[in-house]
Amino acid sequence: MQDSLFATPDHAPLASRLRPRSLDEVAGQQHLLGPGMPLRVAIERGETGSILLWGPPGTGKTTIARLVARHVKAEFVPFSAVTEGVPRLREIVAEAEKRRVIGARTVLFVDEIHRFNRGQQDALLPHVESGLLTLIGATTENPSFELNGALLSRLRVFVLQALDTDALGALVDRALADRDRGLGAHALTITPEARTLLVTESDGDARRALTVLEACVVLAAAAETKELTPALVAQALQTRLPSYDKSGEQHFNLISAYHKSLRGSDPQGALYWLARMVEGGEDPLYIARRTVRFAAEDIGLADPRALQIAIAARDAYHFLGSPEGELALAEAAVYCATAPKSNRIYVAWKAALDAARETPAAGVPLHIRNAPTALMQDLGYGAGYQYAHDAAEGYVYQEYLPDALRGRVFYSPSDFGFEKDVARRMAWWAELAGRRGTGTGAEGGIRE
Repeated sequence: MQDSLFATPDHAPLASRLRPRSLDEVAGQQHLLGPGMPLRVAIERGETGSILLWGPPGTGKTTIARLVARHVKAEFVPFSAVTEGVPRLREIVAEAEKRRVIGARTVLFVDEIHRFNRGQQDALLPHVESGLLTLIGATTENPSFELNGALLSRLRVFVLQALDTDALGALVDRALADRDRGLGAHALTITPEARTLLVTESDGDARRALTVLEACVVLAAAAETKELTPALVAQALQTRLPSYDKSGEQHFNLISAYHKSLRGSDPQGALYWLARMVEGGEDPLYIARRTVRFAAEDIGLADPRALQIAIAARDAYHFLGSPEGELALAEAAVYCATAPKSNRIYVAWKAALDAARETPAAGVPLHIRNAPTALMQDLGYGAGYQYAHDAAEGYVYQEYLPDALRGRVFYSPSDFGFEKDVARRMAWWAELAGRRGTGTGAEGGIRE
């Protein structure tokens, strides 16, 4: 049974044939599987318990799960969270109970465990808790978002990393040299430039590197050559797809990187992350909405044109579509990145909302109330209101906040961009108010 864990037919893909059969054969992941590292120690002692392997594609999650089963001498039972459901889980549990009677253990490997629905996750809980099943989950998605707390609390989470170029290069060399499971029988060589191209373009994914290498063998045979060149590798690579998931962690990470690049006044970073999202298939109108939000939140009145340009970019994309409209998004990104920054409007609005929630019943001061009837005027509505346009400077100080908030300041302009002008204007009004006093006596009657 254990040997069958790693047995592969001769016609199996290269990545399957070269699947590591020992911890020492695993490419990369030295932070977990190096000598004395936590996961290696646990595997060698047969004490891993239920674990979750989280990492990008092609980093060894399935391989590590199989090695765990081999070390604990357990039955390895694969389960697809995509195609199988609770009925199959019941069958696995029944089989595991029979094994336990004879002292055998069961490792349940759930690939893409993030696709488990809540019912499937709940069905696993008692059997993981009792130890009937040693659960090994594999996921490319952030488990904090995808697994419920009850299941996650029963798993040790190990984070796998994309393979670096050294690890991928060693894997390519082994594949070309191995005559039993690899490509050694073909007696191929690879130029240094082609090797560098292959490991760089594989994006840390061992499966991708080996799949492309296998395609190179076919192309080399067709070209009647034994040397793998950069041109041949490029032909095998075809289009390099960006790493992006519109609904997962990548979605949030990339939009965060874009937003922070804008806030950090870095147009280079803003353009790069914008391009990554567009190439990854993100809805450009979603990016446009986030850019509009940024212009209001992080630029505000430091440059009022930023909001206009962000909205214009949204409208331009809506009008033109892709790819022409993407240029308008790029223009807005560069403008926002290079504009003076101020979050004073954002801070002021939050403070005003807090105050509104603290004083939901505060009355409108009488002098700024509407007085459309004689009765309301007799009750003092509008009495004392001063019409600003009657003043020479177009400004008259009077209180506009309810008594409970008298003197509260929500908005204070920054010293950047247009807000410097706003600050000077507000300082002038404060000077006028101080010069004339702070009374609210009526002059010129009631006006709306």
